[in-house]
Amino acid sequence: MPGDFVASTQEKYRGTGGAIAVVKDGHVLTESTWGFADMDLRIPMTATTHLPICSISKQMICLVLESIVRDPPTIVKQRGGGDIRDQLDAELKNMLPQLMDHPDGKLTIADLYNMQSGIRDYWAMTTLWGARPDDPFRLTIDAPKTLERTRSFHFPPGTSFSYSNVNFHVLARIIERVTGQSLGQLLSERVFIPAGMSTTSLCPNTAGHPLPCVGYEGDEKHGYTPAHNRIEWSGDAGIVATLQDMVAYEKYLQASWTDPGSTYQTIAQPQTYRDGSPATYGHGLVHTKIGEHSIIGHGGALRGFRLHRMHCPAEKTSVVVLFNHEADAGGAAEDILKALLNHSPPLPASITPSPKWTGAYLNPQNNLLLTVVPSPGKPSTLSVTYAVAPAEVTLASPTTAESAGMLASIAPSSSSDVSPQQNLSITRLRENTTFQAHRLPAPFVPPPSSIDLAGEYHCAEVQSSLRITSASKHSGLMYGAFSGFMGNGPVTSMKYVAGEVWTLACPRGLDAPAPGDWTCVFQRGEDGTVDEVTIGCWLARNLKFERVEKGTE
Repeated sequence: MPGDFVASTQEKYRGTGGAIAVVKDGHVLTESTWGFADMDLRIPMTATTHLPICSISKQMICLVLESIVRDPPTIVKQRGGGDIRDQLDAELKNMLPQLMDHPDGKLTIADLYNMQSGIRDYWAMTTLWGARPDDPFRLTIDAPKTLERTRSFHFPPGTSFSYSNVNFHVLARIIERVTGQSLGQLLSERVFIPAGMSTTSLCPNTAGHPLPCVGYEGDEKHGYTPAHNRIEWSGDAGIVATLQDMVAYEKYLQASWTDPGSTYQTIAQPQTYRDGSPATYGHGLVHTKIGEHSIIGHGGALRGFRLHRMHCPAEKTSVVVLFNHEADAGGAAEDILKALLNHSPPLPASITPSPKWTGAYLNPQNNLLLTVVPSPGKPSTLSVTYAVAPAEVTLASPTTAESAGMLASIAPSSSSDVSPQQNLSITRLRENTTFQAHRLPAPFVPPPSSIDLAGEYHCAEVQSSLRITSASKHSGLMYGAFSGFMGNGPVTSMKYVAGEVWTLACPRGLDAPAPGDWTCVFQRGEDGTVDEVTIGCWLARNLKFERVEKGTE
């Protein structure tokens, strides 16, 4: 059986190279590597090849956090100043004073590690600040500037979920300042050495990863090209490890699980929102289900790399998948774990969806675009695009659909109590959010002239400017480009959706996956001219840009 899923993983998730391992009850069930760490130099991928594990680092930061709370470093004890938790809280206030007395609510340390802060993701925001995908991002120069420009939340802290890497950047800096130790030293002392991860280290500079591994963008159809990353990160990511060391990590965690008081057991406890509703993310761990089995784990990504680990405590089984290309490592890990658990999802009932589903909608709470279409080749399934990637929901009736993370319903055409403009109900279970989405009118074909949208727009809050240009007076083709403290970003195309709604493409960014399309909602004044545009993506929502200059023909 192990050989079967190794071969199927290689075939289904084709790419430059990969490494997978399965650990069961503290023993290696299978370990396999294939392909190349460096295609040009023909260096093979091995179990001792170092790869960045990216956001899998987050749970290790939380292991450090729990460890220092239980056993503070000597300097913390000598300094006085109260319990270490109080010192952590005080340092949070020092780092983000502009958010401490915000009318939207109090920000806490727990909001950071549970992804409930409501702070916009700084990697998405770098696009608005004029970053190009291959630009450098420096921890000592650029990161502080992003925090200075973080002045509001896109939802009140503790009320919802939104992935934000800045949470863990801030958390790591707080830990360093309170303990007087570097994050790398703390990770080595409190995670890597105890876990037997003998060659794992914190490597904040993505341009300086240990050789020989290269990450690749692209695919078989378009070809593979080396990804040139030059960002620095520490806390939200930054750890590099081998498959061999990740196996040691899984063994360590499985052994820790037998102790109810272990740091791993503690950080793996499910979290809640302020209102008591259950949360599916906490301490850098995602909580999911495969059938009746509870699963905890996390993925990681950087341009050219995709990584994932999953752990099923009840079956004492863990899966690690490491790719130096951009195939779906999370999907691969889930496929392997489903095979090990003998899980076969039931076939959906044959249901014909109401034709009312298909279309484009706008969430009036945050001005984000949502689209619904039938999933190609999957009867009784719809594809809903709202966050970073499309999500599938299975029809429960012609007008209702559901998945593990979402409930959706469309008002039947005969309904008289729901406005035709507001007939899509969405509950994002993992985000603790329900909203009614407005159906956008059918788009004009061809798109209307965009010349009156062209010009310069500025967001004073985040100090970002957007320049929109039109291809011609009679064209619906537009382009947009952001500028800010990081420079002048690349020009990308805009696409008309409907009404006053457009999207601005963002296929690549400093981090991965990129923000995707930005929703642009234009507002007109009493005289009918455009004077403002609200811009956002799931990672960074509801930013208002005021028009400061009109375009010229």
